[in-house]
Amino acid sequence: MLLSINPINPQARLIQQVVDVLNNDGVIIYPTDTVYGLGCSIFSKKAMKRLQQIKNSNDHSGMNPKKPLTFICANQTEVQEYTQGIPTQVFKLLRRKLPGPYTFVFKAAKIVPKMMLTPRSTVGLRWPNHPIANEIVKTFGHPILSISLRISEDELYDDPHELHEKYKNQVDLIVDGGTIFAENSTIIDFSHGEVEIVRMGKGPVDWLKEV
Repeated sequence: MLLSINPINPQARLIQQVVDVLNNDGVIIYPTDTVYGLGCSIFSKKAMKRLQQIKNSNDHSGMNPKKPLTFICANQTEVQEYTQGIPTQVFKLLRRKLPGPYTFVFKAAKIVPKMMLTPRSTVGLRWPNHPIANEIVKTFGHPILSISLRISEDELYDDPHELHEKYKNQVDLIVDGGTIFAENSTIIDFSHGEVEIVRMGKGPVDWLKEV
């Protein structure tokens, strides 16, 4: 099912339709400020298994169990809630950069389900600058998983209609938020003391000098 939602002013009744799918162990495709991604509830084991199967059967890279999974948050409180603790100086910087095209890796809090953890017990957190993603999470009440979808190693999906053709029989709902300029998020790892830029993407990193 392809559901068109206004990317600037998302309609509440349509956002609720997406949330109803998530509440029923559903798997969705939805837009962020960087990519279209696969998503499900972080507390649904059933949905997580389906999501893994979809990713592994369609993407040459599959899912790497050593890489932290990424949660989409809707505010700074959720970013804090799902980590073991962010140093004050770092959190002040993050507040200036969020919402934005970054994935921040931290040690995971106990609230994070074990099936979502890497061997290092880390998790990636995103607060994207995209009204649809933010409204879905806000209405849902807790973060959702986000796994990017690729056409090839170097090419990301940017057109929801192309995604619909490919995944309409594999997921429960595809959110049409319009064509986006797809680009990976910048991944920054704060989980082991030293700051590490894991991947350069859409977000600049010059501000890390302040850390």
